[in-house]
Amino acid sequence: MGSAWFQRKMNLRPQHRGVHLVTEEITKQMPEICQFSVGFFHVQILHTSASLALNECWDPDVRDDMEMVLNRIVPEGLPYRHSCEGPDDMPAHVKACFLGSSLTIPITDGKLSLGTWQGIWLCEHRDRAGSRKVVVTINGCLTSQPESRSRSPISPVSPLASTSS
Repeated sequence: MGSAWFQRKMNLRPQHRGVHLVTEEITKQMPEICQFSVGFFHVQILHTSASLALNECWDPDVRDDMEMVLNRIVPEGLPYRHSCEGPDDMPAHVKACFLGSSLTIPITDGKLSLGTWQGIWLCEHRDRAGSRKVVVTINGCLTSQPESRSRSPISPVSPLASTSS
């Protein structure tokens, strides 16, 4: 079993303001995960007015309730000094600081090691945001099955895989 790194920048589809489950959207763009027997899957959002969280993946009411609570904790209409991008911008920055910009999830047997009801959330804090960019980095031990290694640019000879945009 060799160790390897893999990294990819990807765009998530534009979302309306709110909390959105994006686990499948992200993992579909990272088929290389199946080549890792154990490791870490790190995802970083490249924006300051949206965030990532790990939470409920079954009941969409949880995501709606989270949006409601975030709007009460960080309301628009306060006398924010930073307002040049609209009334939702500064509250979006505050919410993003509260929730965070990255997640690290263990990989076990080629899959994310998520709890039964866990999923990756994109928390979109702007009213009119476009596509959001994330960078996903995988680090870990490759599976010992030779056939799975041939499906990707990752190779035991070159432990650092190329980055694609």
